[in-house]
Amino acid sequence: MSPSDLGEILKPFVFLDLFDHAGAPFNGPLHPHSGIATLTYVAEGAVSYIDPDNVKGTLSAGGVEWMQAGRGMWHGGGLDKAGRTRGFQLWIALPPELELGPTTSIYQAPDNVPQDGPARVLLGRYGSAASAIASPSPINYLAVRLKAGERWRYQPPAGHTVLWAAIASGALSAPGELRHGDLAAFEPSSKAVEFEALTDAELVLGSAAPHQHDLVLGHYSVHTSPDALGDAEAHISAIRTRLVQEGRL
Repeated sequence: MSPSDLGEILKPFVFLDLFDHAGAPFNGPLHPHSGIATLTYVAEGAVSYIDPDNVKGTLSAGGVEWMQAGRGMWHGGGLDKAGRTRGFQLWIALPPELELGPTTSIYQAPDNVPQDGPARVLLGRYGSAASAIASPSPINYLAVRLKAGERWRYQPPAGHTVLWAAIASGALSAPGELRHGDLAAFEPSSKAVEFEALTDAELVLGSAAPHQHDLVLGHYSVHTSPDALGDAEAHISAIRTRLVQEGRL
């Protein structure tokens, strides 16, 4: 999913990357964002991060990194150790009142990510579990693990007519068959969807109220108007100048 294809249909969800790396460690370069929030979820292994305040750390399997970019920020990351690392990075388009706002960084250890049944709540609320992260708009984002033969039913909240699911591992029926790497976008509706695991399987699922704004795109940014994008790009450029002066770029 990217902002120029399915992201236009599934907004506020505008980008989804399934990363699956097995090999040597590496450091990802600092890069900017604005107008979006990014949520990184690690399913296996661990990733390192460098936040906008130059704080460095490691996010282990089951952990969550939330970065609300607002008017603009730079961050980076990579892998500290060799081995397999899997997970997802999701971009969420911010509404006009937040797209030029301040930057927020939140890191949740695996034990701090709430769970109801097979579903871990990365953002929003499901059943008895609610994320401590303040969502920028009505959104649920869940990570679900099912055993072969297990069924799981998701009922979107009222007003959540955007719904999709992406498969991290295994195979399941929803009711069509979905396998590792597949993304299913459902017709606009608040109807429940039932999943049946054909093998042991992992998926992430997002539901939301529609984002009623245009997507105006930069290289690493998504805004609701050309003026907002221009303001943010000027701010990102100013941060870049400071990072160069500090020797970080």
